[in-house]
Amino acid sequence: MSSTGLLLAWKDQLGFKPATTKINESTKPLISLSEIEQNAIQYIDSLKLSTEINRIDYRPRKGIAKVRFEEHFTELQINCYTGKIVSKKTRTADFIEMIHDGSIVDYLLNLKANPIKLFYSTVIGLGLLFISFSGFLLWLKPKQIKKNKRLISENALN
Repeated sequence: MSSTGLLLAWKDQLGFKPATTKINESTKPLISLSEIEQNAIQYIDSLKLSTEINRIDYRPRKGIAKVRFEEHFTELQINCYTGKIVSKKTRTADFIEMIHDGSIVDYLLNLKANPIKLFYSTVIGLGLLFISFSGFLLWLKPKQIKKNKRLISENALN
């Protein structure tokens, strides 16, 4: 979990997330979201991949729409003025995130309620709390023992 957490923290610097393209055609009217959706489905269908869209990240100021899919890690960037596909990349960061939170097993087994992710996250979270608490006690106990020994030796001298 720590290694995938580090990879996620550095995902932009390591190039795991496709950079957003900026389109400068602001004089043209923006095409509709349904046209963007149709273009994305048509393009991804030509690649023989699942066309079920997870989300569309619509950025009209940048002139780009990012389309992410449910059953694979492909991201399409579509020009919001022309509807053309500007970029097709794999979202490596999404795959690393799924490994990080345990949902990769749910994804591979096609489990919709994410039971493995919930179990994994709960066990890891409780384990980290236990390690933190026990580490604090292991740090505190020797200090208390030294203090008690000092008090006993001072009382014995008096």
